[in-house]
Amino acid sequence: MKWLWLFSSIGCEIVGTTCLKLASQGGKYAGWYSAGVTLFYLACFALLGGAMRHFALSTVYATWSGLGVALVAVIGVIAFADSINLLKIVSLLMIIAGIIGLNLSGISH
Repeated sequence: MKWLWLFSSIGCEIVGTTCLKLASQGGKYAGWYSAGVTLFYLACFALLGGAMRHFALSTVYATWSGLGVALVAVIGVIAFADSINLLKIVSLLMIIAGIIGLNLSGISH
């Protein structure tokens, strides 16, 4: 159950960031996307606070920010035609390796 707090927060952060990209492009739904940014970021930080009750700060923040960055980068490539190259792939893999290392280090709350 404690991981649900963290992964739900990450999911809301990813959706909020995707809404931010969509809102920045304008169009007739830009207002709705802007509302989505606000709602999903509010939910994101509320859930992140819940996750911090169960995990060490370093574990929560590294996992939240690292997976958020990695997954938003993948969404950028798939949904928004962002560029991808070997350096970007290796960099994302290094972020994920760091997250795994922190989680395996035995740091607990």
